[in-house]
Formats: sequence, structure tokens, C-alpha cells
Amino acid sequence: MAQIKIKRVYEDPEAKDGYRVLVDRLWPRGMKKEYLKYDVWEKDITPSPELRKWFHEDIAGHWEAFSDMYRKELETSEATRNFLASIKPYKTVTLLYASKEPVRNHARILQQFLEASLGQS
Repeated sequence: MAQIKIKRVYEDPEAKDGYRVLVDRLWPRGMKKEYLKYDVWEKDITPSPELRKWFHEDIAGHWEAFSDMYRKELETSEATRNFLASIKPYKTVTLLYASKEPVRNHARILQQFLEASLGQS
């Protein structure tokens, strides 16, 4: 089973990051494409644009509902199933996100979802 880690895109890459996956729908602000070291950009496993916009209106107030709604999106997404299959060969997968918020961000929810899904397979 792959170890799933999360890391801000602005942190330096490390060999122990393994397979690096950008998990933001929008390109990280202030980051030049040639400077970001990533293996794949998975826009389709990020929150839908509508959900993302709604969440950012009130991050703290919408966190619990956002978590539930995003998990439901992940559960019904073919892109998520395909992504799970694609990461099985890797020992370590690092999800890269841009948010300044270390706790209330979609990468943490995605990490938990992937760990639970990989543990069941």
C-alpha cells in the first residue's frame, strides 16, 4: 500500500516525496511551471469548481459540510477510481497543494480518502 503524504507546492521537493501529484484545479499563484517539480497534475480529483468557490466564501464555517460534499464527489468519481489504480505501484505518493491553510484544505480530505480506499483494496 502506498504511503500518502501532503505538502505545499512552495516547499522544496525531496527524494522521499516519491510520486508527486499536483492536486489543485488552478495553477498555484506565483509558481512558475518550470520550477514546480511534479509528476502529474490531477485536476479531475479536486473539488468541483462550484464546491471550491462555495468553500472559499467561508472556510471555517463551511469546513464540515465541504468535507462531506467533497468525499461524496470522490466516492462517485471515475477519475478518483482511475487515480487510485494509477498510484498502487508507488511506495510513496505526495499530494501537492497551494493553500495557506494547513488543516482546512481539500488535500487533507483527499489524503484520508485515498488511505481508506487503498486500505480496503
